[in-house]
Amino acid sequence: MAETLEFVRAHALMLPPLAKFAVGMAIIVGVPALSKRLRLPAVVGLLLSGVVLGPHVLDVFGDKRPIADFFADLGKLLLMFFAGLEIDLALFRRAQRKAVTFGLITTSLPLLLGTAVGLLFGYHVVTAVVLGSLLASHTLLGLPIITRIGATRLEPFTITVGATVLSDTLSLVVFAMCVSTFERGFSMSGLALQLIEIAVFVPLLLFTVSRGGRYLLDKEKDDEQGYFVLMLGIMAFAVVVTRLVQLPGIVGAFLAGLAVNGAVHAHPAKEKLEFIGNSFFIPIFLVVTGFLIDPVAFARSISDNAGLAAGVVGALIIGKGLAAAAAARLYSYGRAAQMTIWSLTLPQLAATLAATLVGLETFNPAGERLIDEKILNVVLVLIVTTATLGPIMTQRYAPRMLKSSEDRVLKKSA
Repeated sequence: MAETLEFVRAHALMLPPLAKFAVGMAIIVGVPALSKRLRLPAVVGLLLSGVVLGPHVLDVFGDKRPIADFFADLGKLLLMFFAGLEIDLALFRRAQRKAVTFGLITTSLPLLLGTAVGLLFGYHVVTAVVLGSLLASHTLLGLPIITRIGATRLEPFTITVGATVLSDTLSLVVFAMCVSTFERGFSMSGLALQLIEIAVFVPLLLFTVSRGGRYLLDKEKDDEQGYFVLMLGIMAFAVVVTRLVQLPGIVGAFLAGLAVNGAVHAHPAKEKLEFIGNSFFIPIFLVVTGFLIDPVAFARSISDNAGLAAGVVGALIIGKGLAAAAAARLYSYGRAAQMTIWSLTLPQLAATLAATLVGLETFNPAGERLIDEKILNVVLVLIVTTATLGPIMTQRYAPRMLKSSEDRVLKKSA
């Protein structure tokens, strides 16, 4: 078996570049369809494909792959850019006060519980807070289900979307502060300066990109190709500026998407950029992320650190569940609405995965990683668990929420 694997590895590595490209395209096309048949999230299938093709198994692409790595980096940034673009600001404004309140609750509870788990398992305070920040955000994987059944007009969904704006933004700000503190070292004056920088920079970037981006995009609104390129340019500009002030690029990409959200909402070029990103660059990002995983070490790590994995997954599920229960109690929602809110805030994908990889590549002056491979492996377990559980729960409870809402309308009219 070992000899066969070595034979395949040797020949796979010698494949010409175009053949490797064809292998990559076959994976991007075939794996999501296969994952759908197996009722697995496509992200899981692409990550597993990366494991198989990566240096720890078949080693098809080798250690030096600058083009694939650049495409993966672009996919990671586009993932965050799209997260900003897809947030419905009109829904957020419709129930702004309730959304802000719920957003603070659903951000702070997982953040505190995740930090507690990190401290319990012996991690440094900064790393523990980063672990908590990874749990604070969420990805609305259940959105297509809500849209399909026609429940987007219901208030529980509206405040959940609004809370996403706050939770994604706050979790990334906390993460950015931790990255900077880890790289530079902690000091009260440094922390105060960093808070001031973020407090000034984030609104300034949002204002500048929003006004400037809207002006430039309006100039190109009749030129679809120019509009398409300009959107990429706006994202790149925000990422470069963000890195100049020593914040992670994913923060800039997310803020850029948020800033031009209203301007590009209905333009055809937005759909084309999302099509290319979701069809090509983001799948490459997921496959290349799989390259980082050594399956033997992953299995050993999860076996040896089952307590950490259970603690992190439990902190996320309990934190988001308590937040959903608090929202239901505050706003007099029924059980179906509570469970739907919980299901929508469970999945961890875009911000969580992108931030984890940034943390893995962040070092302090002593050469230590902000996030080690144990946390990376645990986060992958978290992603697989919540990306599967969340949509299943949404499929179960969202129709009940819609039905109970219609029943209330009928009773009032009667």
